[in-house]
Order: sequence, then C-alpha cells, then structure tokens
Amino acid sequence: MRRFRESLTTRGAAFLASGIVLVLAGIALGQHDLSRIGTALCALPVLAGLLGRRHDLSLVVERVARPSRITIDEPAVVVVSISNPATARAPMLLAEEHLDYSLGDRPRFVVPALHSGASTHVEYAVRAHARGAHRLGPLGVRVQDPFGLTLRHTSISSHDELLVLPRVVNLADGRALGRGLGAEGSVPHRVALHGEDDQSIREYRDGDDLRRIHWPATARTGELMVRQEDRPAKRRATVLLDTRVRAHGGKGPSGSLEWAVTLAASAVTHLLDTGFAVHLLTPDPGQESGVREDSQIDPALETLARTVATDESGINGMLHAASGATAQGGLVVAVVGALDDPSARALSSLRQPGGPGLAFVIDPDGFGRGGPRPGTGDLDPRATSAALAAAGWSVVTVTPDLDVADAWATVAGSRSLVGAR
Repeated sequence: MRRFRESLTTRGAAFLASGIVLVLAGIALGQHDLSRIGTALCALPVLAGLLGRRHDLSLVVERVARPSRITIDEPAVVVVSISNPATARAPMLLAEEHLDYSLGDRPRFVVPALHSGASTHVEYAVRAHARGAHRLGPLGVRVQDPFGLTLRHTSISSHDELLVLPRVVNLADGRALGRGLGAEGSVPHRVALHGEDDQSIREYRDGDDLRRIHWPATARTGELMVRQEDRPAKRRATVLLDTRVRAHGGKGPSGSLEWAVTLAASAVTHLLDTGFAVHLLTPDPGQESGVREDSQIDPALETLARTVATDESGINGMLHAASGATAQGGLVVAVVGALDDPSARALSSLRQPGGPGLAFVIDPDGFGRGGPRPGTGDLDPRATSAALAAAGWSVVTVTPDLDVADAWATVAGSRSLVGAR
C-alpha cells in the first residue's frame, strides 16, 4: 500500500481522493450513480499502476568515458549505451544518471521505447573539480502510465568510475637534484665515452649469441668470452607522502592533503622526465605490508588520485619500507606533517651521506585543522623542520600561501624564499 501511494502522481492522487469523496457522498445521499462514478475514479489509478508495472525493466547499461582518465577541470564525454535483452518491448523511459556531486548536475534524458535486442546511445559531458575515482551511475529510470496517474521508479544497478588525476605543476631543475647519484638495482654505473651503452666482457653462457663472442678476450683467457652491453644506471629518487589525518588541515581543494598530493604528483612527473628512477611510497591499508610502492608514472598518478587520509599506523610502515628503497643512496623527497622524535629520526636517516634530501613539512594549523583531533599531542612542525635541517635536509615549512612550484624551487636550490631552512 505504501509503495502504491508513493507511485501516485499529483493527478493520480487527485483522482483517488475525488473518487473516495464521491463514494462517501453517494452513500450518504443515497445516490448510487455518484458512488459508481467514485468507484471508477478510485479504480483508475489502481489499474494505471498495474499497467505501468507490467513492463520488465531488465535493461543493460554500459558506459564509456572519453578519455577514461582526466585531470582536474578537464572535460570528458560519457557515452551511455542502453540495450533491451528481454523478449518484450521496453516502454519509453525518463532517465536520470546519478553522479558524484563534484562532477556537476545529474543529466536527464528520455530513453525511447526499445524493441527486443534494440539499443540506444546517449552522451553527456562532465567536468571534475576534484581528484579521485568518481562514480558514474547507477541509472535511475521512471516509467509513467498512459494516463499520467502513476510513476514507477527503479534503478539499474550498474555503475562505472571516472578517474580524475591530481594536478601536475611544472617544476624547475635545481642544484640539489644533481648530488647523490645512487644506484638503481644491481646495474653498475658506467659512463660510455661514445653513445649511451658501455660494454663489459663476461664468460659465455648457454644460449648466448655466438656473434657476440669477443675473440681477443677469448684468446687471452683461453675461455669463450662474450660482449655484454650495459645501460648506464639511472639516478634514484624516493618520494614519500604522509597521509595521516593529524598531519593535515583543511578540507577539499584548499586543504593541505590536496597540496601534498599535487606536490607528490608534480615531483614524480618531473623526476621521471629528467631521467630519475622514481619510487613513490604511500600508506595503503589494503596492501599486506601497509605500504604501496609505484615506480611508473601511470600507476603512481592513479595511486595519488585515490589517496585519502589514513590513520597513524601508516607512517611507521612507510618509513620502514623507505629504508630499503634508500639504502643505495639517491634523492629523497618527503612530504610529511609533524612527526614525533622516533619518526623524525627514522626519516632523517633515510638521506644517505652525500645524497640530497628535500623535505616539505606541512603546517596543519595554517590550513585550518577543522576542529580538535584526538591524539594530536604536542607535535610541532617547526620541531620536525629543525630536526631534518640539522640532519642535512633542505626543508621548507608548507603554509597555504606557498605555491607548489615555489616550494620546490626553494628546497631544490634554484630560489630562496622566506621560511626555508
């Protein structure tokens, strides 16, 4: 009965109310014809509701976003394909696509009547103002009876997602990036005098190409020797992103977490473009180790797009994982909040002697904490900055008025700003 009341349109409710009044009036006045008219008015919405429910709305909805990965404020076109796999004809429908609020208003359109096996296509444009994996769907449909007395609502429970990548800012090269080369993997670092490849000699192994036999070395040693061409080792860089709730302040695009994600995305992109082998480390409760590591640009940007605030346990696991990644030296970039003394010491030790360390310490109070946070304690970002600076790191304290490119230029050594340590 409740579902029936909810399905009535204004016209249907008026018909039903008028019918009830006429039935009661006919009974009270002894006018049977009036009661018959009232009964017909009451029966009409009921019949209309049954008529609207005779259709089986077993539609199949598929979506394709072009492009499937966009950046903030970049438009995308979503193509919605609606097909009718049932044997019966589907009625004309009023459809509304459910979207995340950050993608804009919900598009509404009319789906024409579809015969068995038929399909139709609808397009709508979206523009995201925030990074993340935004949900597309489900598709809500409404079917109305021919008299307009009832309206049936249902939802086709299929959905897709549109991945919005974080904003990437162009960063400048700096003097600090050239110090502390580091070795990527077990490949020795050789600088060839001519070309990018250098050659070494090793013993012959089964399966080696016979054309690569080095005959002078074979004659000298008495054993088959082959040429092995080695690529010069890449410079190593490790980027750490602290996502603890109490490490950040503010909400939405103006919050410090968004600033940190933008800096991490920009740093990873810039370092990969300049020839570094980059390892991005972020806390991830879904991983067995509690830490996610990405070394390619596409997975790294996707990880940053899905990054959300985490609890306190993530920082220790990330620092532990980073100790192995930084053991061979190289550049270390840390975007962190205020740390306690053990964590600050662990982070300081990641920078190997002679290697550069760039630290961006978030001041959550500057971004606005948004209320008290349990367990905050007396952690002070200035103390963390001082500890890292004393350990030889290039440090800047991040405030809302500090631009990402300016912060990078400060610690990378290409510019001096007030607040850098």
